[in-house]
Amino acid sequence: MSSDSTADASAAVAEESVGIGSVLSRPADEFVNDPNIEGLWLSKAVTHMEVYFKLISSLPSLKTLRLTKHDDHVYTTFRQQFPQLDIKSMTEQTLKSDEAKTQWRQYCNEIQEFVEDFNFATLLRLDCRQDYSEANTIVVPRAQFVAIEVARNREGLNDGLNQLFK
Repeated sequence: MSSDSTADASAAVAEESVGIGSVLSRPADEFVNDPNIEGLWLSKAVTHMEVYFKLISSLPSLKTLRLTKHDDHVYTTFRQQFPQLDIKSMTEQTLKSDEAKTQWRQYCNEIQEFVEDFNFATLLRLDCRQDYSEANTIVVPRAQFVAIEVARNREGLNDGLNQLFK
């Protein structure tokens, strides 16, 4: 592929991404189970999932990896709000029970200014020692994903994935 073709392809991908981003940034009440919107969300969520897993499974240590400019604040407030939460192996109950939803909603609203697209649906691994799979993946708001993954990285729980997933 020539450099002109590569540049044209990159420009097309960038233009498509901007188009997807502008559609997905519109108010949610404008969309009522539109399969096109669900397809765009799924495409963006899967791309995010693949990029993130490639990143964390390629580095030996992730303690200094930064997901946002505000990781210190995200982590500190997360552990203040959820000091005993076991983030190594989570369950749907710990994330989506009525009590958990109330706590998570409060926390996500507190950090929304620190996490871009804080409410965007994102795929999270329930068990941090496993890859994404149907049984090990749950949809959560981006703020919840960032808080849990920043904590997993800071606490060394994602370390060594490069050895497990060569």
